[in-house]
Formats: sequence, structure tokens, C-alpha cells
Amino acid sequence: MSDTHVLRVTRVRADDETALLQWHDVHNLVIPPDPLTPAEVRERSGRNRLYVARLGDTPVGCSTVRPPTPANDSVATVIARVLTAHRRRGHGAALYAHGLRRARALAPAAVETIVLASNGDGLRFALAHGFTETDRYLLPGADVAYVTLRLTDA
Repeated sequence: MSDTHVLRVTRVRADDETALLQWHDVHNLVIPPDPLTPAEVRERSGRNRLYVARLGDTPVGCSTVRPPTPANDSVATVIARVLTAHRRRGHGAALYAHGLRRARALAPAAVETIVLASNGDGLRFALAHGFTETDRYLLPGADVAYVTLRLTDA
């Protein structure tokens, strides 16, 4: 199988401009109401684990694993985003499984995900993978809510 057909998931490092920009671009296409600047992505790469999923050199998705924090030491968060044109091909499941392995290695009491309420594909994916909605919230000035879901089939 050629490299353009094999999904590769790699960690985004603060000194890897290409990976930072790829993560940034995928995030902003999937989450248009909450765009991030490259500087914000670089900052996030220092406190979270960011990953880019590629087919060959083409980014098709990105993910975030938020480790437990001192304020919430029992929860890790896994967020997987796949570009619309690359959905329903198993990339989301692979990216999610990758993130879940990394989150579970942090030994949290629970794993959550967060999905934009307008992302029907993302909500269906989370529900199909054992998550249950626990909260909805709006960021200041936002029109679309975020949905927090907790993994129930550990």
C-alpha cells in the first residue's frame, strides 16, 4: 500500500512550523466559529498533546489530548477532528483510538470529548463510540454551543 493510503498520526512540536500550521488549518476548517491563531496553537502545543493525521503529505485531521490538570486531575480530554472530505473512511476512528490510548496512559478517572453542537457528524461519532452528553456551554460572544461528553463504556 502506498504512503498516500496509510494514515500517519504524528505529534505536533512547538518548533515544527509545518505541523503547527497543518494542525491550525484543520482545526480552523472543522471549528470555524472558534478559529485559533498560529501563536495560540503553539501555546496549546506546550500544555496539550497535539497530533496531525496525514495521508502522505496531505493533512486529513488533527487531534488534541488534554491531560488532567491540577484543577481537574481526574479527567483527560480527547478531541479528534477530520476534514469533511476525508470522513467516513475510518480516519476518525483511527485518530480517536490513537488519542484515547495516549489519554488512558495518563491514568485519568474519566475521559471526555468536546464537540461543536453544529457538528452533527462529530456528535454522532462520539455517541457511537460510547460517550454520553454531560454539558453544553457557549463561549463569550459565540452563537454555537460546545457539547461535553464523557466516555461511559470504559
